[in-house]
Amino acid sequence: MKTSDEALAIAAAGGDSSAFSLLVERHYDRLFGFAFRLTGSRVDAEDLTQDICAALPAKLNGFRGAARFTTWLYRVTVNAAHDRRRRMASHARAADGWGNWEVNRRAENRETQQEIDWLTQTMTTLPPDLRDTVALILGEELSQSDAADVLGISEGTVAWRMSEVKKYLRRIHEKEAQS
Repeated sequence: MKTSDEALAIAAAGGDSSAFSLLVERHYDRLFGFAFRLTGSRVDAEDLTQDICAALPAKLNGFRGAARFTTWLYRVTVNAAHDRRRRMASHARAADGWGNWEVNRRAENRETQQEIDWLTQTMTTLPPDLRDTVALILGEELSQSDAADVLGISEGTVAWRMSEVKKYLRRIHEKEAQS
């Protein structure tokens, strides 16, 4: 006489591995077919079926025999498919967000690098005294007082030179913008 699915499920929930094996053997193809209809993809159906089979021993503890085993198994499969869709949608949203962030980060880096390249190139056209001053203030991040000590000039002269550098850079930028 054939043991019912419900009796096998209760035995498997109690730790009977042969009952579990028999249940999987009886229902694997049905489970896979249903998973295929839910997902529309052989690969996704295989993954879903494997996920369900791996989780089934723990899930069987929740089987009470109030419904037929196949009805319960369909519900487990539907829930697993819904969970999988939600996870995939979350991953897709996260990947989209990450992709947008990465594209923006690269664009900002390119823009920053272009600005640095422009500034570096333009700095080479400054008169030497202004270039020395701006290299100490912006490049080495010295205070105006420290730059004045290095250059052997007054702080006021350093401030004037930095003002001249700003005017010079503004004029160059405006000329380029008009071109």
